[in-house]
Amino acid sequence: MSIENLIENVDSQIIKIRTKSLDVSFNELYDMYQNQELTISPDYQRLFRWEEEKQSRFIESLILEMPVPPIFVIETEEGVYELIDGLQRISSYLHFRGEHLGKTADDFLVLQGCDIVEDLNGITFDKLPKALQIKIKRSFVRMEVIKKESESSLKYHMFKRLNTGGELLSAQEIRNCTIRLLGSDGIEFLEECSQNSDFKYVIDRLIEEKKKLRYDQELILRFFAMKNDLDNYKYPVTEYLTRYLEKITLNRDNSFDYEKEREIFEQTFKFIKDNWEKDAFSGKTRSGNIKNEFVLYYFDGITVSIASLIEEILKNKDKTKEIVECINNIKEGNELKSYKTGSVSGVKARIKLFMEGVNSIIDDR
Repeated sequence: MSIENLIENVDSQIIKIRTKSLDVSFNELYDMYQNQELTISPDYQRLFRWEEEKQSRFIESLILEMPVPPIFVIETEEGVYELIDGLQRISSYLHFRGEHLGKTADDFLVLQGCDIVEDLNGITFDKLPKALQIKIKRSFVRMEVIKKESESSLKYHMFKRLNTGGELLSAQEIRNCTIRLLGSDGIEFLEECSQNSDFKYVIDRLIEEKKKLRYDQELILRFFAMKNDLDNYKYPVTEYLTRYLEKITLNRDNSFDYEKEREIFEQTFKFIKDNWEKDAFSGKTRSGNIKNEFVLYYFDGITVSIASLIEEILKNKDKTKEIVECINNIKEGNELKSYKTGSVSGVKARIKLFMEGVNSIIDDR
């Protein structure tokens, strides 16, 4: 590519983004939020992670007139601003004013952990001296507005980049927030699948902390990606899964049949529950007892191999016992131990190992 063409390509993308910068007071932001002129999507609200001490120190920094990094918003077609970066700071201020995201009204932050002006500790907004209330209300922040004329795909990429590497967010939490700028079909599909009772039952040994971080939805995304797009699997898996979610959300070629994929998902996890209950994705101790664990490489191999052959498996119910024994033997065998890594070759090899095993039973080889 020539230098001239490169410059043209860059310029063509730049003109698709329309922005403006505003200096707004925190009191204006509070009023905008109250009047629903500034919105925070429910998925994004769930990412509010600052502990109350960190929130308090941010409030202290406003009172001390310390500089505040800018926030970013997207302008909707109705002229409403949707917050896409600055959640922790804005939410801390709202909490101090009695608007605690996801909680009941009038839940005021009580300052704690302030280490510059320690006399602030134990104080709520309504107990501040009037002069300090006014000072904090008039504190300004730069607001960068991505205007509604900007192309939606570029809004999405901006949101994704701004929110990568923030407050210990999981990859799936970031996807849940950002992908809606491209469309809601993909993420709503994952959310619906995550409520399937058979799926929830068989992943019961997944630790609770991971479930809170939407790892169950990431497992579903991983299942569909590896079932349908394993040839394009590459490291790091986070980016691979994000690109696959983008693909099925846009679904430009209609290659992802939501109803058919839902049926395969339900049949697969019903088969797993009926034949392993909660043990499919767990290993054994040396004495033969089932471990209380969730093993990802078992999940990959078992779910993808069963889903890919589910139609034949259900047609040959007389071979169910053999299929289950085959999968259990692969789990406990030495060959699988070579493919436990998350490398591209390791992931593909373990799925192939399970696929060939199940296929051999169906084909009577």
